[in-house]
Amino acid sequence: MNTKKFRVGRVLRASTRSFVIGCAVMRPDIPAFGSFAWAEGLAPGSAIYGLIYDVSVEDDAFVRQFISANPSEEAVLDQRENRQIPIEVSVLATGCGDGDHIYHRLPPQPPVTLDWLYQCSREEVCAFTAKLDYFRLVLETREIPADELLAASLRSAAAARPVEERERFLIDAGRELARLLAGDPTRLEGLLRRLRPT
Repeated sequence: MNTKKFRVGRVLRASTRSFVIGCAVMRPDIPAFGSFAWAEGLAPGSAIYGLIYDVSVEDDAFVRQFISANPSEEAVLDQRENRQIPIEVSVLATGCGDGDHIYHRLPPQPPVTLDWLYQCSREEVCAFTAKLDYFRLVLETREIPADELLAASLRSAAAARPVEERERFLIDAGRELARLLAGDPTRLEGLLRRLRPT
């Protein structure tokens, strides 16, 4: 793992397929939809990799009252930085690692409650996406926006690479998608369109 770790939040609940972490305050550097993240596995040196597929700000009775008081911008900023705002980040498990190898499959066990979730570094993103076998896990997950998530993850993975390698990576990803979605050309076309730069 990368020695410089950016902590996103702590695990609230987890299953083998996905987990939810809690953040105290939403900051610009919190990973966004489609970002790669990892949590430590139970075995020493192991990791569970995933993609952030949802960020939600939970209902808060205090905020409702605070808004009705028409607060100043300074007071709003103070509340954002100093209160425990209930923010949940949902992560789809897309792989695991043992310290030497990365496997694109569901982890044998989920992370443990209160474990840290870390944002993947550029090097970790490139290592995880050196193979594209995680595509099937994302495409077959029904309860998430799978196509949007996969496209966002590929844009993120391309951006983590040197400029001269980005186009080749996206072409290889498009070929793998064409292989997996050969029987569903409409879905394939929609996914490929989402990969185009905005």
